[in-house]
Amino acid sequence: MFWRILWKLFRASRGRLAVALVAVTSGAAVCSALISLQLDAERKLTREFRALGANVVVAPPRAGGADAPLMGAVALDRISAAQTPQVVGAAPYLYVVARAPLGKAEQSVILTGTWLDQTLRLAPWWKVEGQWIATREDISRCLVGRNAARQLGLSPGGAVELRYADRSVKLAVAGIVSAGGTDDNQIFVNLAVAQQLAALEGRVSLAQLSVIGSPSEIEGFARQLSAALPGLEVRPVRQLAQAEGQLLTRIRGLIFATVALILVLTALCVLATMAALAMERRRDVGMMKALGGPMRRVLRLFLAEAATLGVLGGLLGYAAGVGLAQWMGQRVFGVAISPRLEVLPLTILLMFGVALAGAFPLRLLSAIRPAAILRGE
Repeated sequence: MFWRILWKLFRASRGRLAVALVAVTSGAAVCSALISLQLDAERKLTREFRALGANVVVAPPRAGGADAPLMGAVALDRISAAQTPQVVGAAPYLYVVARAPLGKAEQSVILTGTWLDQTLRLAPWWKVEGQWIATREDISRCLVGRNAARQLGLSPGGAVELRYADRSVKLAVAGIVSAGGTDDNQIFVNLAVAQQLAALEGRVSLAQLSVIGSPSEIEGFARQLSAALPGLEVRPVRQLAQAEGQLLTRIRGLIFATVALILVLTALCVLATMAALAMERRRDVGMMKALGGPMRRVLRLFLAEAATLGVLGGLLGYAAGVGLAQWMGQRVFGVAISPRLEVLPLTILLMFGVALAGAFPLRLLSAIRPAAILRGE
């Protein structure tokens, strides 16, 4: 009987309820899209920040002398072991001031030894004219920064001889690097070449890592790595972490404020619809009370109507929100937003609460006096 009466109520007021359903569905679609956007875009924006380069640096403690301290092979092994799925890339660096022939004289140049197979993960914006060195075993070729190549008159396919103390090495130029910074003044080789030339086997100047995660997760990773590397400094790059944290906080705050506003507006629309229905149903409620129906059961009937409206609007809104989230992700952030199933129960719960909050005017029905209704007042 309860469900039959509920169905009759829906049919009798389908015009007004349709307006309320459209409002709830629209609110659910926007809320669902924004929540999906916040959940998915935050993860993808965190990945996009990794395109800015390394965000964790491992280095020896700063010394007061002229010579910079170096890290040993043990630290290098532990950094290699720390490459979890959270780490996009990790590479050690050894900087050597070598000499290269320039006419009849010699030109000082910074020789950087690293793991060239990892470098593009740390600096994806690099552009290379020629070939990239993709393996650590390639010890016969080098990459030359754009400015250094211009100074030394080098081009892909050429050769350069580098000297350090009484040692020298002749390398073929695989490619010219355009990095847009101080890297353009350097010559890049695999780590073993720089260590052998400088007679610093197993030694590196520092290591850089690119780590995926929120600023707090990156800080946590740095603390764990610091515990595994006693005596070394492990520090996040504060500028990147702070910029990322500020941007994500602003996006999160904007989305939550918009969701709250949408919920309030949806509740007001449902409130106006339910207030109109309460006035229309005064006679029906008066007759129910006159026939002995308890007011609690009558209110339960109308609340079930509002709850059904909220659940149905939440389901329809989530389906529309998936498409809206895709459109917003492409237009605003330039990324594809994946559907998030966990947003579905949250959307239904929010619309359920909004519909019940909007059904507050139905409490006015408890003040109806059956005698007044039977007298036609």
